[in-house]
Amino acid sequence: MKTIEDLKRLRDQVQSTTRMRHDSSRQIIVGMGTCGIAAGAREVMSTILDEIAKRKLDDVLVRQTGCIGMCEKEVLVDVVLAGQPRITYGNVTTADIPKIIADHVVNGRIVKELAIGKFVE
Repeated sequence: MKTIEDLKRLRDQVQSTTRMRHDSSRQIIVGMGTCGIAAGAREVMSTILDEIAKRKLDDVLVRQTGCIGMCEKEVLVDVVLAGQPRITYGNVTTADIPKIIADHVVNGRIVKELAIGKFVE
């Protein structure tokens, strides 16, 4: 970076990326409390990030949360799509991630055999 214009371009690029992350219409939330981690949440989170990168889904915000209170259903993964109810998936394994991403995140179809809850506002 040698000029003020370089700095401005960098600022605009960072602001654009930050705005996209906060304005995302698609979110995946992984339960990362101690119960989730013990059940394999770190591996599930890593697989989600790999699948998102492989599919080049730049508009999907992936984040974590603490204990949700359903420890017997860990690993818990929520999918939030704009205009649809928040869906909670339970007993999620790394093998389930490609199906959740392809069916629900990309195509908007709930994976019923893994869904354990629906939050409607």
